[in-house]
Amino acid sequence: MKLNDLSTHAQAGRIDELNLISLEGGIYLLEARMDGHPHPIRDEQGSMLNLRSVEHARDLLQEMPVMPFFLVHSSVHDEMCGMPSADNSLRVPIAFRSGW
Repeated sequence: MKLNDLSTHAQAGRIDELNLISLEGGIYLLEARMDGHPHPIRDEQGSMLNLRSVEHARDLLQEMPVMPFFLVHSSVHDEMCGMPSADNSLRVPIAFRSGW
């Protein structure tokens, strides 16, 4: 889903939540959940939209209606060979608008 599609779906109230997924190396990816399914947000060229921080995401989303917003950190155990594939992610609700 591209950013303009996200805006259209958000305005119509079809987005259940947004997840800002934190990856190693200070990279953040944005994922919209709609009807229980994940939809990674892509740039205009179709590549994954890479964000630098929570504030960068908030700046990008400032024109969108407020919706549930979560910061997701994956567990390192999920990436280890031979470990069970249980979801051990840390999922923390964050404010959609900055408090600054």
